Amino acid sequence: MPREDKIMLFLIRLAAAIAVSVLLFIVGYIIIQGLPTLSLRFLLSSPTDMGRGGGILPGIIGTLTLTLVSILIATPLGVGTAIFLTEYTREGMFANLVRFGTESLAGIPSIIFGLFGFLFFVIRLNMGWSILSGALTLASMILPTIVRTSEEAIRTVPDAYREISFALGASRWQTVTAIVLPTAGPGIVTGIILGLGRAVGETAAVIFTAGSSLRIPRSVLDPVRTLPVHFYILAREGISLNNAYGTAAVLLIAILLINLSAYLVMHRISIRNGGG
Repeated sequence: MPREDKIMLFLIRLAAAIAVSVLLFIVGYIIIQGLPTLSLRFLLSSPTDMGRGGGILPGIIGTLTLTLVSILIATPLGVGTAIFLTEYTREGMFANLVRFGTESLAGIPSIIFGLFGFLFFVIRLNMGWSILSGALTLASMILPTIVRTSEEAIRTVPDAYREISFALGASRWQTVTAIVLPTAGPGIVTGIILGLGRAVGETAAVIFTAGSSLRIPRSVLDPVRTLPVHFYILAREGISLNNAYGTAAVLLIAILLINLSAYLVMHRISIRNGGG
């Protein structure tokens, strides 16, 4: 191997080692600081005294509910848009305009989405601080990610698959649902998981639209406090650093488990598609 290639390989390995070390240090530090606080009582009880005592059960329920509703809204819209751009339109001004719009939305700061959600969903549509307002705002945030990743995944499906399906008499919709989507499944799931990760960790947009109630929600029209918002309030106002670290540790562990589950699911889908 030439000397230049050896130097470049060494620098790449060094950069990767530094990045992994920094990541492990940050995650490890937060989890170590939060572990003494973690217990079943902490996970299954409600906060008391504005979060100085008690647990984070409303935050867990609020995070799960808000994220689930936002994914249920954004996934069909994002995947449907990707299918429309790749399977039902030709390359032209309209398709380029849609792509430009999604890429522009992906770069907008979350606080702008929060302000939009507050003015439009909370005030204009009179939804108030609620799960529905927060979910619609989060869906708007993660929609560009799902659209772009789903579109790229669908484009990786060989044209020969479509041609064979058409030759066998299948319609375009049958080809899309039976051939294209199953083949592009791992890439689409990746986009959904990326959007899920952003939704779970969002703070600014959620405060403006979903509120910060410490009560357990009973419907999508109730306000909630998610784990990131709970951590932010505890840390910013100095209410309880111990509970703040415990909340952060739960959030990190949850994200790690989500990513691990997503990897296993995509791996199984890839094996199944490859075996077929």
